[in-house]
Amino acid sequence: MSADFSNADERRDAYDALVQPELFEGVRTRRMFAFLIDAIAVAILFLPAAVLVFFLGIFTLGLGWLLFAVLSPILPIAYTAFTLGGPNAATPGMRAMGLEMRLWYGARPYPLLAAVHVILFWFSISLLTPLILLISLFSDRKRLLHDIVLGTLVMNSEALRR
Repeated sequence: MSADFSNADERRDAYDALVQPELFEGVRTRRMFAFLIDAIAVAILFLPAAVLVFFLGIFTLGLGWLLFAVLSPILPIAYTAFTLGGPNAATPGMRAMGLEMRLWYGARPYPLLAAVHVILFWFSISLLTPLILLISLFSDRKRLLHDIVLGTLVMNSEALRR
């Protein structure tokens, strides 16, 4: 029985760094600034929620404060899932820096993938320290470890639209 490789051309990556280098120019630096913008946005969202949980804890004689354990991981995951997994395929920080995420075959990420993306990012950065950022120095598409595992790409929005 022989293998059928007739669909091999259809399974190629949609974005090639050698053919379209403008898609990946400056992505690493912009991505770091986008992370800082998003971290500030999550902190701003966390403040009113934390105040609400604080007062809820007072009224429930301390039981409401257990919500801090749930609020801390859920808020950033939900922020990323609904922004990165939304129609713009970018968080507000990524949009401010002119970045967009795509899957390796060109599709936009969906909310579950965006949530898994942020969980893998925090897991890999806490387990492997920031040394995972060095992977982007050797990747032709400037991808990080969790991008490679999930098959995602972060690219320049302007170049992607052209």
